[in-house]
Amino acid sequence: MDQPYFIESDAVLFGVLALILGLIFYTKQSKHPIWVKFYTYIPALLLCYLIPSFLTTFGLINVEDSQLYYMASRYLLPAALVLLTLSVDLKGIIRLGPKAGIMFLTGTLGIVIGGPVAFIVTRWLFPEAFAGSGGEDIWRGMTTLAGSWIGGGANQAAMMEVWEVSGPAFTQMVAIDVVWANIWMSILLLMAARSAKIDARTGADVSAIERIKLKMETFQKENERPVKLDDLMLIAAIAFGVTGLAHAVANWLGPAIGSTFPVLAEVNLDSTFFWLVIFATLGGVLLSFTKARNYEGAGASAVGSVFIYILVATIGLKMDVTQIKPFLFVIGGVWISIHAALLLLVGKLIKAPVFFLAVGSQANVGGAASAPVVASAFHVALAPVGVLLAVFGYVVGTSAAMLTGIILQYLAT
Repeated sequence: MDQPYFIESDAVLFGVLALILGLIFYTKQSKHPIWVKFYTYIPALLLCYLIPSFLTTFGLINVEDSQLYYMASRYLLPAALVLLTLSVDLKGIIRLGPKAGIMFLTGTLGIVIGGPVAFIVTRWLFPEAFAGSGGEDIWRGMTTLAGSWIGGGANQAAMMEVWEVSGPAFTQMVAIDVVWANIWMSILLLMAARSAKIDARTGADVSAIERIKLKMETFQKENERPVKLDDLMLIAAIAFGVTGLAHAVANWLGPAIGSTFPVLAEVNLDSTFFWLVIFATLGGVLLSFTKARNYEGAGASAVGSVFIYILVATIGLKMDVTQIKPFLFVIGGVWISIHAALLLLVGKLIKAPVFFLAVGSQANVGGAASAPVVASAFHVALAPVGVLLAVFGYVVGTSAAMLTGIILQYLAT
């Protein structure tokens, strides 16, 4: 009989996550000098997924049996996207200029280049691991990591099918994905906390970003009012009503595209999650042109942020450092380092703000589930930028991952 886990019920686990989040925010708003100094260096958002990861690392839960991440990513994430884009300044985002797109594509290029380099370096360091069928499993498995890091889980699954990746190889790459994606996200959050100093040092022009933030803050103050039950119920109705409609359309459109246009399915446009994100975001943007945007003054984005923090905690549950072999850890480390180095180089050359670097990277590596998280670490008004770039990541993800796979196959022969 399998050894029982300390926490086996999702209801209990959800309560534990709520307590963890509550404790973090309770200490964050504390005026005690110890906590003030602590949160000066450690972002609260980082703790919100790092602490839950200990539950998995120390074997207190079986994350494979938990449905909390599915719930958060399919219900709370689209609802959050609706609320975070409800008062979006679309014209202001367009006026951010081309640097956001340049940094995103630089991040994509870093993944395409980084994979083959990581394969060469790791094969040189650990030749015994690549002997026989080992090398075959590794390069095929790496194609799924490329898919995940350029668009998300749907592209990862597509690469698994295209390159006929074995179950064990896929499992190991999932471990690399979770560990290194979370480590890199931690670094980005730390950079977000120090973005003003970094931008001042590099001479980056942040005027367009500041204009969006100022405009959002002004709009919030002008429409701010005491929170009432009526407002909260209507906010919930808008968020989950649009989410339900987005599910209905996505559940029909995804399979319809797959069966009618197989060529579009090859680039992952039959993914229901892709269309769920698209229509939830579109719903929020369309409502931003109506009186519904005034619910920002009643706390719409704050409610959306609550959903995002719950999602972050469930993402943390997927991180278990003990499940990765040393040489596989090297693959992920070299790969993400090249991605990061290229972003830093191009960012310095074009004097891009840290915000563009962080969100451009996370739109690749994290996709729609975490790009708005990193964007909102700078300011909640900037979350839609992360969403829009993540959507772009879905579009280019499969073709870019295929290119990476072709290069890896060539190197392995």
